[in-house]
Amino acid sequence: MGNSLNSNVNSDDPLPIHTIFKFPSPLPTWPQGNGGFATGEIDLGGLQVRQITSFDKVWTVNEGGPDNLGATFFEPSLIPDGFSMLGSYAHPNNQPLFGSILVAKTTDNHHDILKHPTDYTLVTPNDDNSPYFWLPTPPDGYKSLGLLITASPDKPPLDKIRCVRADFTDEAETETSIWGQDGINVYTLRPKTRGTNAKQLSAGTFAIIQDTNDSAAALPLSCLVNNNSTSNSMPDQNQIEAVFKTYAPYIYLHPDETYLPSSVNWYFSNGALLHKKAEEPDPVPVEPNGSNLPQGGSNDGLYWLDLPADEDAGNMVKKGDLESVDAYLHVKPVLGGTCTDIQVWIFYPFNGHATAKLGIFDKIPLGKIGEHVGDWEHVTLRVSNFDGILYRVYFAEHSGGQWVDSQLLEFQSGNKFVGYSSLNGHAMYYKEGVSMQGGEDVGLRNDTAKSDKVVDTGASFSVVAAEERVVEPPWLNYYRKWGPTTSYDIAKELEKVANLLPGNLKEQLEKLVDALPAEIFGQDGPTGPKMKNNWNADEK
Repeated sequence: MGNSLNSNVNSDDPLPIHTIFKFPSPLPTWPQGNGGFATGEIDLGGLQVRQITSFDKVWTVNEGGPDNLGATFFEPSLIPDGFSMLGSYAHPNNQPLFGSILVAKTTDNHHDILKHPTDYTLVTPNDDNSPYFWLPTPPDGYKSLGLLITASPDKPPLDKIRCVRADFTDEAETETSIWGQDGINVYTLRPKTRGTNAKQLSAGTFAIIQDTNDSAAALPLSCLVNNNSTSNSMPDQNQIEAVFKTYAPYIYLHPDETYLPSSVNWYFSNGALLHKKAEEPDPVPVEPNGSNLPQGGSNDGLYWLDLPADEDAGNMVKKGDLESVDAYLHVKPVLGGTCTDIQVWIFYPFNGHATAKLGIFDKIPLGKIGEHVGDWEHVTLRVSNFDGILYRVYFAEHSGGQWVDSQLLEFQSGNKFVGYSSLNGHAMYYKEGVSMQGGEDVGLRNDTAKSDKVVDTGASFSVVAAEERVVEPPWLNYYRKWGPTTSYDIAKELEKVANLLPGNLKEQLEKLVDALPAEIFGQDGPTGPKMKNNWNADEK
């Protein structure tokens, strides 16, 4: 998704958008495969789509939106012969330009998939100081995918854009705010239905919501649907490895981190035990490759893993082993096969205690609260199947997380991005510092910083699950608990902390604890990657 920009830009204006994002190093030539990965076009079943990353500027506003820096609106440029626009593109001014929009054409036997609109409706007030946003009126049986923007009040020509036959479309929803001012709110669009093998895909267009209280109302714009196989454009094994080695993250652990990650095999080889409910006093050692773990089924509470019974051995295993770490990759098609998600799973034998901030009391250890055996964390690389470029990265943070576009990432050793694992809790962040959970003045701290404790995921990784046939390790299909149900008394732990606080802060501590998700308290043993909602669903 390298970009080019054709516009007259004021060189004295230092807005970030005036910089076109480029990766630190030239990208490699991807290995040739038998499919359609990185060929530039994807066939949706008679409808060919191509990703455009060059733009002509139509209009800029320098206030409102993120950081109050405004936004810029574009048309795709250098559109190949035979392809047509589906809508205009918008980008916030507080970020370097890095984005794309799809254009489309039909194959010889499918000319009726695309048609001109029959008219346009002006969807914003007629104001000489504002641009003009036009909603195409689709013919019967067709849908509009994007708005057109003009700098003049003249209606655009009808052949400027194409509408798409309804069977190649589905419902869209708003995602990220691009700009807002005077009741006009601009958002990116994404498919409402998402996840592994979902057929729906985004065209890269934007929507306008003029009443923020009505943002859940049905949008007059749609997304695309891939009526072809979503696997046709997926990378093969060699291409997956080449792509991952190009972008493989460095994950920095906090300098004070005690509980380091390890490989699963190291954990098993150093005394991890498999417990069975009916035979609780007699756990059995887990085989180094996990071959004696129960397979499939469900998290029925009958089995769980735990540290070695010997206290010294258990304390040793808790600390993990940085040299043994493997990154476990789950590769899946998303967004109608136009993107590949590479989930990077990291295992920690133990998760440490939580730390709270209560006003001026900046670092309050919460006893054993937050501690549990077995901790799985991940980041997800979203790669464009049009060209193999890293589009964005999802950083999983406790029960949620955030997508971060590539132009905002930190890079090291070429095009490898950097992530940060929070102290004790191991949540993933894209920049170092303190991130608060629950509130800025009253909440849980997530401290991240660079140190000499770092995981180079590209140095040792394995693909454990993919559309292409992969031999899955036995531990991946162990669906039970990776740790025991926590036995400590939460009330007693809180009482220990509260006794050290002034009276007014005790109440704040109680409110904080009541508002936090149950997973912080580790009352039940955690499950493995395949049991997480985001294994098959889209990242939230």
